[in-house]
Amino acid sequence: MSDVKTEANRRRTFAIISHPDAGKTTLTEKFLLYGGALTAGAGAVKARAGRRSATSDWMEMEQQRGISITSAALQFEYRDCIINLLDTPGHRDFSEDTYRVLVAADAAVMVLDAAKGIEPQTLKLFEVCREREIPFMTFINKWDRPGLGALQLLDEIEKTLIVEPTPVTWPVGLAGEFKGIIHRGSGDYIRFTRTAHGSTIAPEEIVTAEQAQIDEGEAWTSAAEETELLDALERSPDVKTFLACESTPVFFGSAMTNFGVRALLDGVVDLVPSPTPRALADGGRLPVDAPFSGLVFKVQAGMDKSHRDRIAFVRVCSGQFERGMMATAGGTGRQFSTKYAQTLFGQDRETVDLAYPGDILGLVNATDVRVGDAIYSGGVVDFPELPAFAPEFFMVARVLDTSKFKQFRKGIAQLDEEGAVQVLRDPDLGDQAPILAAVGQLQFEVASSRLENEFGAPVELNPTRYTIARKTDAASGPKLRAMQGVDVLQRANGTHLALFESRYWMDRVLADHPELTLERMVAEGGLS
Repeated sequence: MSDVKTEANRRRTFAIISHPDAGKTTLTEKFLLYGGALTAGAGAVKARAGRRSATSDWMEMEQQRGISITSAALQFEYRDCIINLLDTPGHRDFSEDTYRVLVAADAAVMVLDAAKGIEPQTLKLFEVCREREIPFMTFINKWDRPGLGALQLLDEIEKTLIVEPTPVTWPVGLAGEFKGIIHRGSGDYIRFTRTAHGSTIAPEEIVTAEQAQIDEGEAWTSAAEETELLDALERSPDVKTFLACESTPVFFGSAMTNFGVRALLDGVVDLVPSPTPRALADGGRLPVDAPFSGLVFKVQAGMDKSHRDRIAFVRVCSGQFERGMMATAGGTGRQFSTKYAQTLFGQDRETVDLAYPGDILGLVNATDVRVGDAIYSGGVVDFPELPAFAPEFFMVARVLDTSKFKQFRKGIAQLDEEGAVQVLRDPDLGDQAPILAAVGQLQFEVASSRLENEFGAPVELNPTRYTIARKTDAASGPKLRAMQGVDVLQRANGTHLALFESRYWMDRVLADHPELTLERMVAEGGLS
């Protein structure tokens, strides 16, 4: 198993998180450019081998709206390391997907807009990182545009996130007048040259302090004085406090122009930890060189319209994966073959024969696995349960064409399995008129679009009177159903949810009937 430890040490698995429009998807593409996974084209970044698209936003609705709706996995090599990059949805309506992806990551890169600083979704995502003890780096993006002051942004990070910002790079020039960066570790001033549409790697020139003073004048003087202040305050990157989530290494740049991207990617290699022993449900830890195990953190169908298959995204947690090996699905205890295993590059896929801790696998049509399952080849492995989010929006779904009911039933089952929405059923009605429950309204648009386009089952969605849900059990169900303003429905996995017309009524039931099971779920209204 020495090869397993060696290979695991080469892995860097991290997620990119941000508020919408902070530049996360652009930064993802530029990472791929610098990693050699993309080539430069005429004014645009293009996929390797002439593929049509290699962006993480592969879903049609993502491309139309310019937002990330679903997560994506991308793998490339850089500096003799294997980089596993997980792009996450930026929109708060898909925060449950983001939470699941962070379970598969060893660190995160938080992208901030230089003009906006900490935004509401940024704060929510940070709270998830802190809860999961995921160290994070900060990339202050769009420094080529007017924005806040660098010291002001550091102050905001410290006061809002209660974490110490420790700049690795420092900008020369105010936001909107970006000249280059000072790398505080080496002391080098790296001056950038723009390229057409940011389609190629930005030329970098290392300039002496004396020459920088001549060329940049006041911009250099201000930057040099600010770095001296940072030195005096002992605000230098520290791996120990970074891994303890007490500090965040900060990088400045512009993903659009490629300024500062290489320094950030170098920071990923230097600072993001390689895979470590994984926490188990019993409180123990699973060594990376134990027999093969993995965690299913996402299930996605419809990525390839020509095949209509289903992919289970698996984070390898221990051991060596070999394509074709028999594995056991923790949820059912059944064995299955891993013959159709692939490595993922956004929407594109390639067959993979070997994988190691930190890698992300796509298991095609592994129908026995569900989100949150452990899969393993040796003894039983049980990872902590992935929590579900509390929905706050509820719609009744009805198929418009009754002849398409079979497709409708298949479609809602798939959406529920993926976690795209939660599908709640009345045991007496089954799939006749299920209630779709969501964290945010945009989830309904995605569900409706996919039911029509992927499954050929157009639906109408009608609002319900419910506003809040609590997890309950079969024993409490009959008494709750007998009350006005309450209903109890089930998910396919057997989970019972009590739906209430108002928070006031729910609080009253809680006060009057403490014997009933009504459990609060992870969060309400997205990430709390």
